[in-house]
Amino acid sequence: MRAAVVTTPGEVPELAEHPDPAPVAGSTAVRVTAAPLVPLDLLCASGTSYFGRPAVPYVPGVQGVGLVENSPHLAPGTRVWFATSAGMAPGDGSLAERCIVAPDDLVPVDAELADPALAALGLSAVAAWMSLTWRGGLQAGEHVLVLGAGGAVGQVAVGAARVLGAGRVVAAARSRAARDRALAAGADEVVALDQDTATLADRFREALGGRLDLVVDPVFGVAATAAAQVLSDGGRLVNLGGASGDTAEFSSAALRSRSASVLGYTNNALTPAQRRNALTTVAGHAAAGRLAVAHEEVPLADVAAAWHRQATGDPGIRLVLTP
Repeated sequence: MRAAVVTTPGEVPELAEHPDPAPVAGSTAVRVTAAPLVPLDLLCASGTSYFGRPAVPYVPGVQGVGLVENSPHLAPGTRVWFATSAGMAPGDGSLAERCIVAPDDLVPVDAELADPALAALGLSAVAAWMSLTWRGGLQAGEHVLVLGAGGAVGQVAVGAARVLGAGRVVAAARSRAARDRALAAGADEVVALDQDTATLADRFREALGGRLDLVVDPVFGVAATAAAQVLSDGGRLVNLGGASGDTAEFSSAALRSRSASVLGYTNNALTPAQRRNALTTVAGHAAAGRLAVAHEEVPLADVAAAWHRQATGDPGIRLVLTP
C-alpha cells in the first residue's frame, strides 16, 4: 500500500510503498479516506517525546476516517472515525491507504458530513465538547471565554458553546486570521491576545459584560492569568493545553473569595464510551452546520510538504490528508 513512512525519527516522512497492515485478532481493517495531520503526529515522530523513540520504519497518524474492510464487530462498508497509537506504541497509523484499528478506538459515524470535515473535527472537537460539558459544567445563559479560539479546539468550543445555550461567547486569538476564524465560528466578540495581563483582563471584562462563568483554555500563560482575574462567583477555568507556556499566575484570594475553580482536562481521562458519544454528538451538530473546523485537503502524495508546513509554524487551518 502507499503510505507516509518515517524511517528516521525527527525527519520528514516520505510517501512510499509499505506492507499492508497485518491482521490482529479482534481488530478491524479500515480503508482510510481522510486523516488529519495534528501536532501529536509530529511529537511522536520526533524521537524526543515522552513516549520515547518510535520503532522505525512506521506510518504516523493518530486519527482518521475510513470504511470498514474486514471486522468481527462491524459490517464491511461501515463508515468510521478511528484513533491509533502510532508513534506511542509499535504499529502503523492513519497516514496510509489502510489501517488496523482496535475495537475501542472505532466510532461508527452516520452524520452526513464529508470525510475531511469529520477528520478535521476528531479529538480536538471531543476535547472542546467535553471541556464545556463534562469538565466545565456549562449551563444555559452562562458567559464563556474561549482562549486560542482560532485553533481547532477553539473553533469547536465557540460553536459548541452556542449549541449548549451560552448567553455570551467571547473569543481570544493572536493573529488576525485566527480572530476571523473565531468570528466565523460564532463568537459575539473577539479580543486580540497581544496585550499585557492587566490590559487583557480589562478587555475580557468589557467584552463579557462583566460576567465570566467558564473559560476554555488551550493556551495557558498570560491569557489564563488574565482570564482568572475576571472569573465571576463560581467561575471555572478548564485548561487543556499550554500553547503559550506551561505556567500561569492565580491569586489565592481571588479564587477563594469567588469560589472559583481551575480544572485540568485531557482526552486520555475519557472512557471509550464518553469519547464515542462526544464525537457522535459533535459530528451531528457539524452536519447541521452548527460548528466546524477550518481545514484544507491535501493529497497523501504531498505528505512531506504538509508535514513541513505543520512543523515550521501554525498553518492556520487543519491539514487533512486524503489517500
